[in-house]
Amino acid sequence: FPLFLQVTCNCFTISNGEMQDIGVGLYPSMSLLNHSCDPNCVIVFEGYQLLLHSVQEIQIGEELTISYVESLMPTRERQKQLVRQYCFECDCLLCQNQEKDAEKLAGEDHAWKEVKDAVNEVRYPKSKEEWKHVLARCQSLLSSNKGHLPDTNIYQLKMLDCAMDACINLESWEEALCYGSRTLEPYRLYYPGFHPLRAVQLMRVGKLQYSQGMFPQALETLKQAYNIMKVTHGTDHSLMKVLMEIKEECEAMMRIQ
Repeated sequence: FPLFLQVTCNCFTISNGEMQDIGVGLYPSMSLLNHSCDPNCVIVFEGYQLLLHSVQEIQIGEELTISYVESLMPTRERQKQLVRQYCFECDCLLCQNQEKDAEKLAGEDHAWKEVKDAVNEVRYPKSKEEWKHVLARCQSLLSSNKGHLPDTNIYQLKMLDCAMDACINLESWEEALCYGSRTLEPYRLYYPGFHPLRAVQLMRVGKLQYSQGMFPQALETLKQAYNIMKVTHGTDHSLMKVLMEIKEECEAMMRIQ
């Protein structure tokens, strides 16, 4: 292997508390973990510290696995990335069954392909004006594809996420909640069990519900986030402490009412 390929194969994308990519790092011991599209462990970060947490019951002698790629991708896309970046094909049960691929690409082809192109074109905006442009594009596509794409289509889901991010950055909390609420069922479908991305999404939506004075709904959503995050992040993680603070504030507001 040339040195560049060794680095590409063995590096980890470092993410912040809300699972947004912020850099790349080399963690040699963790590079020994093999891949599964349905792994029994997940990786989260606390700053630059990499934390490995088990998310399934692991038997004595059972191999620890992580996912090298985003599991939301359809089987063919996952396989292409694994071959391109890691030089192997995956034959796990999820890949053999091509589970949920039909749901991931549900809806009219021309509609989701247009949304896919739009999502791929978005670069992280650096100003409010850029966020406004992103939101306008999302609103236009979500409106024109109403009835043509279900929210379970993965590109529609990414568009909803993008619209929610734009609204949060523009401090349009009510509209952000509308988009965020629509993502919860697809997240439950595609990230069953314990997954850090679902925990973070529940926390974000719970915070938005709290901001709108929807305290009972917020508390229920935050409890769901807590039950997943205590497994995926652990009780000492800084994000878990933030979640606990919001949950306690919500409980206090409910006692006042």
